[in-house]
Amino acid sequence: MRILIVEDEVRLARNIAKALRETASFAVDISTDGEDGQHQAQSNPYDLIVLDLMLPGIGGLDILQHLRRRGNRVPVLILTARDATEDVIRGLNLGGDDYLIKPFDMGELIARCQALIRRNYDRPDPVASVGPLSVDTSARLVTLRGQPVVLPAMEYRLLEYLVLRAGQIVTKEEIVEHLYDFHAERFSNVVEVYISSLRRKLDPGPPHELIHTLRGQGYLVGELPR
Repeated sequence: MRILIVEDEVRLARNIAKALRETASFAVDISTDGEDGQHQAQSNPYDLIVLDLMLPGIGGLDILQHLRRRGNRVPVLILTARDATEDVIRGLNLGGDDYLIKPFDMGELIARCQALIRRNYDRPDPVASVGPLSVDTSARLVTLRGQPVVLPAMEYRLLEYLVLRAGQIVTKEEIVEHLYDFHAERFSNVVEVYISSLRRKLDPGPPHELIHTLRGQGYLVGELPR
C-alpha cells in the first residue's frame, strides 16, 4: 500500500512516515507544501492521503475539493489543530473520510489508515482469507493452513495488496505503483522475483492454487475466473 503525507511540519511528517513504514509496511511519500501535495496527489495512484489542512501555498481543503471535483476517490485522513472544528466539518463535507486532531497517538493514526484502506478495497475485516491462506492486515500476520509464515517486508506488502484485491487481475504496473514510494529503485524483474518467492512459501504447486500468472495480463490471487 502506498500513502501520501501532506504535512508542512517536517518532523511530524517524517515521524508519521517512519511509523507507517515500520509498523504497517506501507510505501510512503511526503510533501511539505500544498502545491506539491496537490500535484503528487493527482499524479500518483495512492491508497490513502494523510492531509493536513493548514499548509503553505494551497490549503488542505482546496486540495481535497480539487481531488473530489476531478473524481479522485482516494481515501483522505484529515489532520487538524484542536481548535479547528469548523474546518473538520467542512473537510468531511467536501469528501474527507476521517480525521484526527493534533496531537494524536501514532498507533491510532496507523489503525485509522489501515481501516480506511481496507474499506476502500471493500475488505472491512482486518483478517482477509483466500482458501487456506489468511492475512491479518492489522497485525501483519500470515498463516497458511493454520501455520504462521514469516515474510520479509516487501513480500508481505505484495501479498497484502494481492489479497485485498483477491479475485481480480492485478497488472505488474499496478503492483509497482502501489508497492514503491517515489524514491525507491524499481527494477524491471523485481515483481517476478517476489511472486516466485511467495509461491515457494505459500503455493509451490504444480498446479498453483493461490497465486496465478495470467500471461500478458498480470497476477491473480484466489480462484481463476471461469
